[in-house]
Amino acid sequence: MGKKILIAIGITLLIVFSSFQVNNTFGLKKQTNHHLKDGDIIFIVNPSGQGKAIQLATKSKYTHVGIIFIENDTPYVYHAVEPVTKSTLKEFVEMSTDNNYSLRRLKNQSLLTKNIVNEMRADATKKLGTHYDLAFNWGNDELYCSEYVWKIYYKALALEIGKLKPLKSFDLSHPKVKEIMEFRYGDEIPYDEKMISPGDMYSSDLLEDIKLQ
Repeated sequence: MGKKILIAIGITLLIVFSSFQVNNTFGLKKQTNHHLKDGDIIFIVNPSGQGKAIQLATKSKYTHVGIIFIENDTPYVYHAVEPVTKSTLKEFVEMSTDNNYSLRRLKNQSLLTKNIVNEMRADATKKLGTHYDLAFNWGNDELYCSEYVWKIYYKALALEIGKLKPLKSFDLSHPKVKEIMEFRYGDEIPYDEKMISPGDMYSSDLLEDIKLQ
């Protein structure tokens, strides 16, 4: 009889402990996601491909950017690669060098009402599948990463997350940059085409740094 009681107590303790573990894990998940909000902007560094040319021309370490939306308590990153896509936070971060990333948030969070967030998410979703803009034009038929995020904010709130600059304002002197430009444009370089870089978005005074704990 004593042995059966001990077994019953052991099973009870195991159930209680398991329940605690499940609840604790859920709590940690909720706590982690709590630090991320709809509209947060995430920046990563990947100098492969054209990334190095972007760094050289813009004088910023950041080469790619996406916008976060929370869906069923899970953060997803909408970003323009080929094509515009939606990734889990983990998938997006794995694109970066050494899994490093930076997060920035709109300072005036009162602007991001439920209706505005829904509008932004709908706009981001509508553009899924759009081809990546290798020529960095300002039209809407194709989109590059910073253009995609910039336009989502501008359409919903008329906010410029970073100032647009003409191509000629960037440093185009490095051989790597010249190589990319020659490949993209040939002899018809659009020096006056307005553009937005990940670095200029990151430096926007409308944003503030946030850190996950």
